[in-house]
Amino acid sequence: RSSWLLLAPLLTPPVPVITAPPCSLCPEGAHRFQWIRNLVPEFGISSSHVKVLSSPAEFYELLKVQIKAAKQRVVMASLYLGTGLLEQELVYCLEETLEKSLQAKGSPDLRVSILLDYTRGSRGRKNSRTMLIPLLQRFPEQVRVSLFHTPNLRGLLRLLIPERFNETIGLQHIKVYLFDDNVILSGANLSDLYFTNRQDRYVLLRDSPEIADFFTELVDAIGDVSLQLQQDDTVQMMEGMVHPYQGDKVAYCEIANRRVMEVINSARTRQELLHAKTFHSSQPGSSLLSQQGSQASGSLKPEPDTWIYPLIQMKPFGIQIDEMVTETLLTEAERDARIYLTTGYFNLTQAYMDLILGTRAEYRILLASPEVNGFFGAKGVAGAIPAAYVYIEHQFYSEVCCLQQQERVQLQEYSRAGWTFHAKGLWLYLAGSDLPCLTLIGSPNFGYRSVHRDLEAQVAIVTENKALQQQLHQEQEQLYLCSGVVSTSTFEQPSRYVKLWVKLVTPLIKNFF
Repeated sequence: RSSWLLLAPLLTPPVPVITAPPCSLCPEGAHRFQWIRNLVPEFGISSSHVKVLSSPAEFYELLKVQIKAAKQRVVMASLYLGTGLLEQELVYCLEETLEKSLQAKGSPDLRVSILLDYTRGSRGRKNSRTMLIPLLQRFPEQVRVSLFHTPNLRGLLRLLIPERFNETIGLQHIKVYLFDDNVILSGANLSDLYFTNRQDRYVLLRDSPEIADFFTELVDAIGDVSLQLQQDDTVQMMEGMVHPYQGDKVAYCEIANRRVMEVINSARTRQELLHAKTFHSSQPGSSLLSQQGSQASGSLKPEPDTWIYPLIQMKPFGIQIDEMVTETLLTEAERDARIYLTTGYFNLTQAYMDLILGTRAEYRILLASPEVNGFFGAKGVAGAIPAAYVYIEHQFYSEVCCLQQQERVQLQEYSRAGWTFHAKGLWLYLAGSDLPCLTLIGSPNFGYRSVHRDLEAQVAIVTENKALQQQLHQEQEQLYLCSGVVSTSTFEQPSRYVKLWVKLVTPLIKNFF
């Protein structure tokens, strides 16, 4: 079966080279990152609306509480929905909330939109689709389930590559969970492991209607170019929409690009107008933001001290905003700045590796030890994936040593008995500061897949507030506390032995996992 995977590089089109991002930082404290709003909308909020979660159990309980409290909308984008008891309980929560909405006077207000990946969500007899069909059957006017199918999996490739391996070509990988005006950004999927003992990251943005509107529109846009799940477990495209793998690929990608960029650009225009009106207000307490806040809550809305920038990466559609912003952050980080970068799957793109090795900031890179890799102990070829990551890690570490950068670029391995590791993101500490002023949080792993194959979204959170900076610092510290520093002796351990065939195959397939 694994031989089909080796064919994939020969059957997929070459990837165009990205040009350098046309941005530079301006030296104004936390505001040095305002250049990001040239690419995406900027949402100014109060730091009191941001809460950093720390555990899978806290994440799961919050999902249930938020579903039960939702009145207008539930929007959930994930790779897949699992099929266990914990996932079933989430479905029951949705059913209960929809039932309450249906029984309320007048027409029901609640709308539920769920976006998953087609290949991952269709795996096996019992899958994400079969979990959600009862909701579609019972609440057909209120529930929408969209299954994204990558346009790159088509024709002969689609016929030849078996289930599970077909997921390597491209996925819907965004993880956003929103309930009315509350938004959870995470890298976690809707599966029992992510609710119990799989460490990830999670940030709740409370009472943030503009941000919730943006992600609702983004998920709607991707949903519109996805296959729609029907009550009988069939799928069909929206009327008049180009099919992702049966229709013309170029036409499909152009439509998808247009839909997503409309969301980004219209939100950016709205936020610029809002910012201009607020900035030019003659009375300090009479800004549009303050007026909106006072109408909604009867009190003045606090001045923003935190800014949220949504970063979208959809290379199949020609959208590479997250890549541009990440490369610029790595390029422009000054000497003595510290960047903490973490990924569940250490497989950095060549561009990211070159920037880390060739720039001035200090790096502390946290990755999974083989024992906490999500593929550890898997059957078949997948069981060799942790060894492939060890090989990639060893190659990078050797390059660090060759350049004598061990003091500036440090690798650390997360290790925790009975747990797996899936956290990804970045914290930026400016030179001389003990607290981070910026973090990236969301779905990307900083690898080839995230940049070139999958649909990804994360947010850059920039804050001037010391309390929120402290929250982010504590989150980083808690993750790094469960780690050990990588040294030459790390790769001499028997558990780090990599078989010759894995070394030979890894360069061929590293862009697929």
